[in-house]
Amino acid sequence: MKIVFMGTPDFAVASLDALVQANFDVVAVVTAPDKPAGRGQKLSESAVKKYAVEKGIPVLQPEKLKNAEFIEELKSYQADLQVVVAFRMLPEVVWAMPAKGTINLHGSLLPQYRGAAPINHAIINGEKESGVTTFFLTHEIDTGDIILSDSVSIADDETAGDLHDKLMHVGAKLLVKTVSAIVEGDFSEQPQPQSDVLKHAPKIFKEDCKIDWNNSAQQVYNLIRGLSPYPTSFTVLNDKILKIFKAELEEKEPGIASGGFLTDGKTFLKFATQDGFIKLLDIQYEGKKRMLIEDFLRGVRL
Repeated sequence: MKIVFMGTPDFAVASLDALVQANFDVVAVVTAPDKPAGRGQKLSESAVKKYAVEKGIPVLQPEKLKNAEFIEELKSYQADLQVVVAFRMLPEVVWAMPAKGTINLHGSLLPQYRGAAPINHAIINGEKESGVTTFFLTHEIDTGDIILSDSVSIADDETAGDLHDKLMHVGAKLLVKTVSAIVEGDFSEQPQPQSDVLKHAPKIFKEDCKIDWNNSAQQVYNLIRGLSPYPTSFTVLNDKILKIFKAELEEKEPGIASGGFLTDGKTFLKFATQDGFIKLLDIQYEGKKRMLIEDFLRGVRL
């Protein structure tokens, strides 16, 4: 069975590698175009492209997925199946092309957390469980029939980065299992379960990352975890952006207004919420490198 793989970031590389290691015939890879990055604005290749080039797999990098040249080139590979992991939305002319269809690996237990940022939103919402799902692509985003799923637990102090890495490996195994089942013709498709309460996972913008200290300590703590290490929650301190990568929850009455802070100037800095404190541990102050709070306090007067 000929497979075309579509993906861009590190999360997708684990799945692509798992397919290659399982000896599936990955005939081509579709990934994002190279983009300028860094101070020198040198062109940067996607993680998936780097892997594909290393393995000698042909790479397609269309600017637009409806481009006629791209469509013709994609057709020339005569794929039986397309596999999508962390890629952009496909037009029907692309996802309907292979005889066996196009499958997607999604970083949530569908139908919950459909959208671009399922890992972040699961932690922001304080979930205790997440997972991965494979399903067939259809017109509506993340709504196709489920093939397989696998769940994982979320620890109280787990960050989005931790969950990302966990799901990356669990998802790669589930994808191999899914493709194997399709090759064998030994699988069933289940419509996504109906739910009265659907939790969504839209793309996260900068304004979503600003901490509202009027929220509960638990809500703020979950936001910090859910946005770490990227795109990172932040607050404003002395008119400068203070990014927070890691913090601790202190559940005791703050005694000061929400957004106020306490510090000894040496070892701790904690901000008050409506019902407790958030004690900062790992931060980045505007214009400075990322550092532990003790190092930050040595170099700044608050």
